Amino acid sequence: MLDEGLLSFIAQQMLNNDTVDLNGMHVPVIPTSTQHLRIVRFSMDGREYLGIEQNPCKRSRWGQLARSGHRVVQFKDSEINKFVAAAVDGRVTIYRSGKRLRRS
Repeated sequence: MLDEGLLSFIAQQMLNNDTVDLNGMHVPVIPTSTQHLRIVRFSMDGREYLGIEQNPCKRSRWGQLARSGHRVVQFKDSEINKFVAAAVDGRVTIYRSGKRLRRS
């Protein structure tokens, strides 16, 4: 199960710092090579995830939010290569089977 509070914390830290502090471990925030978006790789409940800053140039609803000044981070499960959640200004939306489940 995804920890909404932890995802919100990671999103806020990765957009404001060069590292994310997870239980005393400093995980580096890395810029992508081409678009210089911020990415952080982290583990939660034995699974590896990616936190990816939303590209504001994308024509999606998330891109539109990023263009309008919102801080948007998408979370991807590395094992299944699917997006599982998004955080907008610290509010987390968790997805199940491609559908929104709830917002915190």
